[in-house]
Amino acid sequence: MNYLSHQLLNTEEINLIRRELDKYSQDWEDGKKTAGTHASKVKNNMQLKRESEISKKFTKFIINKLNGDQLIKSFSLTKKIHGTIFTKSKKGMYYGRHVDNTFMSSGRADLSFTVFLSDIDTYEGGELIIEDINSQNNFKLSAGQILIYPSTYLHSVQEVTKGERLVLIGWIESYVKSIEEREYLFDLDAGARGILAKNGRSDELDLIFKSYSNLLRVLGD
Repeated sequence: MNYLSHQLLNTEEINLIRRELDKYSQDWEDGKKTAGTHASKVKNNMQLKRESEISKKFTKFIINKLNGDQLIKSFSLTKKIHGTIFTKSKKGMYYGRHVDNTFMSSGRADLSFTVFLSDIDTYEGGELIIEDINSQNNFKLSAGQILIYPSTYLHSVQEVTKGERLVLIGWIESYVKSIEEREYLFDLDAGARGILAKNGRSDELDLIFKSYSNLLRVLGD
């Protein structure tokens, strides 16, 4: 499966976000309000109103973290981060099997992401399940970690049986639509950066970086 898990937020940042969100209980609403026709039938969670000041503040903060992270930029080839929303699931809540819309009012969804904000031992259930053609993968990451995966995959969130699951979800419009092409470019970039770190610049490495840039120019939109 083509996905990336990565530590995005530190403990201080996580605690600040959770502490501030707890003060705005009046700004949470039924998650069905932003679901499509099919998704609304299987969606049972709560979400922070996008137009609320607290949502705008911390959405901007996390997007800045995403845009400043070199590994995420290399993996996603980020053109636009959009549709971000804080969601929480209490006991008995879940999000059934669905696939994200390709085109949203905010942009095209090439990659989906989840930033986990709850400590892993404070809730039970709530695993993010992502289905590939021949496999199913369950994810329940530590607080502050992000999972990025193709929006083309069927996925769901298991019912929370204890505690509360708090996350930020969103989508990335990439300069490169193809999953396979993004993977090739990511491997090429990672390999070149590894060689650079070990051996420094060279004429041969300059050719690799040149080829990477020109491939991105050909494949990107």
